[in-house]
Amino acid sequence: MTQILSTYKGKVRDVHRLPNNKVALVATDRISAFDVILPQTIPGKGQILNQIAAFFLRETAHIVPNWLEEVIHPQVSVGKYATPYKVEMVVRGCLTGHAWRTYKEGKRMLCGVTLKDGMRQNQPFDKPIITPTTKADQGAHDEDISREEIIKQNIVNQREYEQLEAYSLALFKHGQKMADDRGLILVDTKYEFGKTEDGTIVIIDEIHTPDSSRYFIKKGFEKNWKENKPVKQLSKEFVREWLLENGFSGKKDQRIPEMTNDVVKAIQKRYIELYDIIVGTPFAFNNKESEQSIEDSLSLYLQTHDSTSKN
Repeated sequence: MTQILSTYKGKVRDVHRLPNNKVALVATDRISAFDVILPQTIPGKGQILNQIAAFFLRETAHIVPNWLEEVIHPQVSVGKYATPYKVEMVVRGCLTGHAWRTYKEGKRMLCGVTLKDGMRQNQPFDKPIITPTTKADQGAHDEDISREEIIKQNIVNQREYEQLEAYSLALFKHGQKMADDRGLILVDTKYEFGKTEDGTIVIIDEIHTPDSSRYFIKKGFEKNWKENKPVKQLSKEFVREWLLENGFSGKKDQRIPEMTNDVVKAIQKRYIELYDIIVGTPFAFNNKESEQSIEDSLSLYLQTHDSTSKN
C-alpha cells in the first residue's frame, strides 16, 4: 500500500506529504498564541477550522488558485503539494492587535508601512495595508519584515512578490464582502502561498478562519469605536489579551498560564459562533473526532490512491 512519505507537526496542523505531489492537512484541536502552542486543547476546533477553510477556499477558487482538492474527514483535507514561500502576507484593514500594540509604543513604521499620527485602536485604515512577516521554522517566532527587505534578500523575487500582494488584496477584498454580507467585518488576516510543481502560485493552508483572521461584529462597531468602547470580535485576540493579563507574551523565560475551563469554553463558543455565521448552518460535532478515525481516513485515501495509480 502507498504510504505517507513524511509528517510535519505545525503549531495547530499536522502536514502529511503523500505520493504524486499530494499533501494532507490535519486540523487539530491545539491552540497557539504568540507562536507558542498552549497546553490546553479546544474541543471541536479542528473540525471548525478545517470546514471553514474548505468553505472559503472553494468560495475564492475563481479569484486565486488554491491547493485544496477534497475533504476526506471532518478534520482532514487533501490537495496539491506546493513549496511554501518563506513569508506570510498579513493584510490589515484596521489598527488593532499587533499593529496597535506597535503603534501604542510610539512606533509609526510597521513592516515598511508608515502609519499616520493621531490614530486610535481599531480605527479603519484608509485602505488595507500589507505587513508581511517571515515564515519561521518550527519553534521560532515569525518576524516583521518589509516588502523592500523581502525583495532585497531574495526571499521572494520582485515579480512573484508583486503577484502575492495582488492575490492577497483580492482575497481580502472578497473576504470583506463575504463578511459584510453576514454582519461581520473582516479586520485583518494572513495568507500563505506556495508554488506547485508546474510553477503555479497557489494559496495554501487555510484562509479566513478564526486562527488566521480577526472579525468584528458589524452591528454597533462604529458607535462603540467612536465612543472608545470595546468592540465585539470573533477572534483569538481575547486569548492573547488573557495571556498578557496573566504575564505571558511569548518570551522563552515566561511560564504559560493554564486556561480555566471557563476560558476554554469561551474560546470554543467563539469558534462555533463564527462557524455558524460564516457557513450559515449550526455547527454539529462529528463523532469521528479521534486520532484513530483520522488515521483510518488517511489509510482509506491512500489505499484508493494506490489502487487508482495502478490502473
